[in-house]
Amino acid sequence: MKLSRKARLKSSTKVYHVILRGNSKQDIFLEQQDYEKFLKEICVTKEKYQYEIYVYCLMPNHVHLVIYDKNDNLSKALQSLTISYSSYWNKKYERVGHLFQNRFLSKNVETQEYLKTLCRYIHQNPSKSGIAEMERYQWSSYQEYLNGEHIINENQVLALFHTVKHEAIKAFEQFHKANIEQQNMQDFLEYEMGEKPKDEQVAKFIVEFLNLRNVQELAEYSITKRNEALQKLRQLKGISKAQIARVTGLSVKMVERAMK
Repeated sequence: MKLSRKARLKSSTKVYHVILRGNSKQDIFLEQQDYEKFLKEICVTKEKYQYEIYVYCLMPNHVHLVIYDKNDNLSKALQSLTISYSSYWNKKYERVGHLFQNRFLSKNVETQEYLKTLCRYIHQNPSKSGIAEMERYQWSSYQEYLNGEHIINENQVLALFHTVKHEAIKAFEQFHKANIEQQNMQDFLEYEMGEKPKDEQVAKFIVEFLNLRNVQELAEYSITKRNEALQKLRQLKGISKAQIARVTGLSVKMVERAMK
């Protein structure tokens, strides 16, 4: 007997943080034209399904969207978006099969404070991943907030910073240059990991969570400092001690002793 999927809980605010991932973590954008095409498809589906984009960031193998789904059409809208883009991508690159993972990740955005911090987290993705500085990255909504909206509806987010628009933009920019609070970073990373994170994904999370240069830096720490860092990793759900050992190059016994 095939079990049905658990229904998604609706957000009381109708705002959702959505992640679309390439199937098997494959890249979904290879050229500038691909990014442009995806943004055009967002505009088409926005019109058709009457949703709004508050925040977006297109990364090489995944997409972050913060969507206001006023008519409860989230699943239909995202299905239409991914099918249209996949059709374009498969035809262009002469391939068949699924481009995106079968089921998108979505998390309810229930508070204004969470929306503010989420906005910053998404916009900081390119710089955190070492792709480009946030201010220079072309494929996120950060520039739209500073220079004028094109795809997004900026009003809801800017209203969180100030009632006067130019003051709100100034506060928005200052807020984005600060680091994300540790607790919020933990929440975001746990959400992004999903059910079975791969080693390279875990390595990235550990680097961000502990603010390391690279994951191997842990092995260079003193025993006391290393154990304190490993203790912090107990907060992250879904990562086994064996996987932590594997990606950091530490022994399993060393990790287990530190994390008791």
